[in-house]
Amino acid sequence: MSRPRSVPDTKVLAAVRALLAAGGERAASFAAVSQASGLAGSSLVQRYGNRQGMVRAALCDGWSDLMARTEAAAGAAPRGVKGGTGFLKQLERGCGDLIALLVPLQRDPALRDLAEGWRTRIEAELALRLGGEAGQKPARDAAALAFAAWLGRLLWQQAGPGGATRLKLKTILRGHS
Repeated sequence: MSRPRSVPDTKVLAAVRALLAAGGERAASFAAVSQASGLAGSSLVQRYGNRQGMVRAALCDGWSDLMARTEAAAGAAPRGVKGGTGFLKQLERGCGDLIALLVPLQRDPALRDLAEGWRTRIEAELALRLGGEAGQKPARDAAALAFAAWLGRLLWQQAGPGGATRLKLKTILRGHS
């Protein structure tokens, strides 16, 4: 059976992320991505240059997807502590696997910049929901603490059995109000 001449980037990049999540960076070879996406290896080389370029494109696309989902969750979450908790829970439900994949893979400066922009956006939304403006120090500090606790717990949970904690986000967020 012949391979299709064109496969959209979204399908290819999703296949790369799935391979990364399942087996780490070495799992995302041209051969593996070719098999997973249906696009010929030579087409992958033409599109992305090398394996690092392909992985970087997949991760940048993942950050773009995560930021879009963050904006949607921010628009749906009400103000107040419950809104802050709901905002994080919505992200966790829809993006937990993606966050667990993206956060540890930040060696590239451009990827670190994307991660920093996402963290800043999450903290600003949390600060607003804690009753302050994003620029006010008490709200900023509480938001930074809540983000760090949430992300740490999420990463441990995504790590598999034994990673779950008894940490409750509402306890941290209520401690601020």
